[in-house]
Parts: sequence; C-alpha cells; structure tokens
Amino acid sequence: MDIEKNYLRWCECAKDDSDLTAELAEMSGNPEAIEDAFYRELEFGTGGLRGVIGAGTNRMNIYTVRKASQGLANYVIAHFPQEKRRIAVSYDSRIKSELFSQVASGVFAANGIEVWIYPQLMPTPCLSYAVRELDCAAGIMVTASHNPSKYNGYKVYGPDGCQITTEAARAILEEIDRIDAFDDVRCMDFEGGLRDGRIKKIGDEILTRFIAEVKNQSVLYDAPADRSAAIIYTPLNGTGLMPVLRTLRESGYSNITVVAEQEKPDGHFPTCPYPNPEIHEAMALGMEYARRNEADLLMATDPDCDRVGIAVRNAEGKYTLLTGNETGMLLLDYICQRRAAAGTMPDNPVMVKTIVTIDMAERIAARYGVRTINVLTGFKFIGEQIGLLEKQGRASSYIMGFEESYGYLTGSYVRDKDAVDGAFMIAEMFAYYKAKGIGLLERLEELYREYGRCLNTLHSYEFDGSAGFERMQKIMAAFRTCGDRIGSFRVMELLDYSKGLDGLPKSDVLKFRLEGDRSLVVRPSGTEPKLKCYLSVSAADMAAAEADEAELHAAVNAIINHV
Repeated sequence: MDIEKNYLRWCECAKDDSDLTAELAEMSGNPEAIEDAFYRELEFGTGGLRGVIGAGTNRMNIYTVRKASQGLANYVIAHFPQEKRRIAVSYDSRIKSELFSQVASGVFAANGIEVWIYPQLMPTPCLSYAVRELDCAAGIMVTASHNPSKYNGYKVYGPDGCQITTEAARAILEEIDRIDAFDDVRCMDFEGGLRDGRIKKIGDEILTRFIAEVKNQSVLYDAPADRSAAIIYTPLNGTGLMPVLRTLRESGYSNITVVAEQEKPDGHFPTCPYPNPEIHEAMALGMEYARRNEADLLMATDPDCDRVGIAVRNAEGKYTLLTGNETGMLLLDYICQRRAAAGTMPDNPVMVKTIVTIDMAERIAARYGVRTINVLTGFKFIGEQIGLLEKQGRASSYIMGFEESYGYLTGSYVRDKDAVDGAFMIAEMFAYYKAKGIGLLERLEELYREYGRCLNTLHSYEFDGSAGFERMQKIMAAFRTCGDRIGSFRVMELLDYSKGLDGLPKSDVLKFRLEGDRSLVVRPSGTEPKLKCYLSVSAADMAAAEADEAELHAAVNAIINHV
C-alpha cells in the first residue's frame, strides 16, 4: 500500500465528515501519524470491524463503514434471493454509533436491500433476535463492545442470528477488497430511505417478544424466591438500562437502584474509561453504591449489553467480585439442579463452552448427566452448536452456554451471549438461594469442596500499531517452538488449532496441557491489538493455586519479554 498516496487521496475525497477533514489536515507533516492511520485496511473478520475512531483506512469512520457495508450488500445480493434480501441494524451508545448505523443503512437501501433498524440504541442480543424474527439475510450491530471510548466497531450476523462464520467472513472480505471506498459505494440519505420505505423501523413488538423469551428461561418453577433482594444495577452508560430493568421489574424485582452516573448512554464513559465488567475499575462506582445502600447484589452490563459482571456481599459485609468462570459455574449448577428437581431436564442435555473456559464446568455438567461441547473462543461458535442441535430437532437439548469473559446464554431464542438473560438468571439464582439462607459465595465454596479448587486467570498484553502486530506474530512463533517445558512446567501436549483440530475451524490458538492438571492457552485477540493468555491450575486450596498460577504467569512473561 502506498501510504502517502492514499493519504493525499483521502485529503482530496473525504469531505463528508468535518471531523475527518480536520484530522487529516492535522496529520500533515507527521509521517508517524499518517503511517499508523494508513499502513493497512482495517481488518475484517468473523468479528466484523473494530478499530479506533478517526481518519484513515485503519480507522473506524464513515468511509470504512460504507466500504464494509457495500461488501456485505454485494455478498447478500450474490447469495440470497430477492425475497430474502433484508438486513437488521442496531447500535450502541458509542461515539458515532448512531451515525455509522445510518450510513450503513443508507448503503444497504441504495443497493435494493430492505433495511430494518431499531429506532433507538439496543443491545447486541436484541439484534441477533431481530435477524431471526424478521427472517433477514444478515444483521449488523454497531459497537465495540467493552473497548475504551476511542474504539467503535461493526459486528456482522448471518441469517441464523450468529456472528458470521469464517467462510462467510472470507467471502464478504473478498467483496470488500474489490471496492474503492470513494468510487464504488452506492449511498443514499438515511432520512430519505425512511420516507420512501426502503428503511423501516423495528416495532416495539419485537422487543416485547424478546423480553418474553428471556423471562421464559426461568427455572424457578414453584420454588420460593426472595425477590426483595436489594440490587444495584449499572448499564455502564450503555444499552442495557431499559431492557434489563423492564425484564427484572416485570418479574417482580422492585428493590433496584441504578448507578446514576452510569445510567444514561454516553460513549465517552466518563466514570469508567474501560467499560468492561471484567475489570475492577469499571465496577468500582457500582461497588461504592452497593456499600452505601448495603445492597445484596451488584450487576453491571457492558455497553452493548452482551456481558454481565457481578459482586456479592460476603459474611463480613464486604463485596466480592465474581469472575466469569465462577458466575458461569454457579448458573450451570443452579439450572441443572432446578431442572433435575422439577423433572424438566431434556433428553441428552448439552452444555457448550469455549476451550478457554474453566474445565471444572465439565465436571459439574457430568454430575447431572449433561454432555459438554468445547468450541473455539467466540460466542458465535456456541451459537453455531445451537443451530446444529436445531437442525437435528434437538434445540431443547441445549440448556446453557457460557464463556469465561462474562458471556452467558440459557436459551436458543438468540445465538449470541445475552446480558439481559444473564442479569435475569443471576437475579433469579440469587433470590432462590437467599430464600434458603444461602449466599452465592457460600454456594461457590460448596462447589469447590465438591469438585476441587480450580483457578483460571486471563492476562492480556497490548501491542498497538504495525510494530505491535509484527511482535505478536513473533511471540506466537516463540510459543510454538518453546519445547517440552514452559518454565518449570512440563508440556504434556501442545494443541495447535491453526491446523483445525477436533473438527473446529482453523484458528491461531495454542493450548498447552501441562503436568498436574494445568493448562495454558495463548491467542491473539480477534478484535483488539492484544495477545491473550489463559492460565488454569488445580490445587488443594486457594493459597497453593495462587502460588502455582504466579509461577506459571512468570514463565509466560519470560517467553513474551524475550521476543
């Protein structure tokens, strides 16, 4: 790519957004800024697009959105008959999300594709639901999920409501690569599309049906539950406020306090610069509210409301954050326990999890006669398994899917993780145990006593720009050639998923099975400039597990820092 030539062309042609015009002018005379913005095209894959908002081919802006949308439109026209050419659109609270959703809708409409868009910001699972309810060929969700405010993105969904497969992503990318962002994109005005009916607003009945499906996931049956539990909820300035509160209140939970500073949509995320419920800083204000109100439970959903994190009060009155693995295991055990007690466990029940999610979940599932299916990282692969069960007439066999990164889904009504469902089921589980005088931390300790202490941790390493991308590739090569030991830990088996193991798609993921029921998974993120390392250790107690994990973490750092 001729970086300077591309930059000059953008200066000449990119006139439709004054923010971009100003930024391009500021880059003049700054070769490093120009290189970072233009050294590559923003990568399109199964996660769609994701990048920093700004000017350039390696940024999220109206031109990269138009180009991707034209590629998706070409794909839909080539692969679907006229009567099926519909695309559903939703967006979150991020900077320029509404603009990008309107720009994309205008491209689809200009290509003769019927567009259905939510009239207000709406969670990712609501988009997945709309794709299936409206019988669409595709869907897009404008979001960067839990990334910092400088990011935005563009998730693409197939007709099954799942994020697109590797094959579909490759085919769409081929279409995108043939397009010039300025010369080859068909556009029309969003408001004009609404007036002439090419763009339609999704009606309230779709959301109402979605919420009904969430409430149908209840496994409480006739068991007592204390719905008076004091709940603190924060949508982290995202999309969750309306659907989460509506679902909980319609289900009898009335003692809910919302974190006021994080209540309204705000893409700048002023009180939580990294709006990810996995991160302690994002939960800090909610925990302050919980302490002030002496609440029983804190729940936080990320900006596009597909992840949920929680904190609970312990016996000393202090608040403990639960990991995604811990919450997932508690939910799995609760659902299995209640279904078994009520006689509603389906024939040949199935639980689906990712390969980096805690192995202890398999032991919990096995106790209840539930089969575990392990898939690659990414909830689309869990959704894909639901689709396969559905084709076999066994959709009801699916009882739960979850991933360690705070994503849960207990039904087949959508094909992506759903924090509306997650918040509802967590509240129900909490109310059930509270009525029995049991706290979630107590129940978790019971599980550890029964199945053994297992500690899983995630360590992320950030590598920005072209130099960072190159270093990540070298680090992956170093892990592939590290031999039979990682530090003092003997490697029993190396699973290289780039070769397409266990019938799964090829993916740049390494899993090391280490001696003593330990494991390490290493993979570059598909949506962020990060390398992610997942460590799993088993030990007799938490102190021993933490010491083991620290030693393994040091060994991983040694390999990374050596490159």
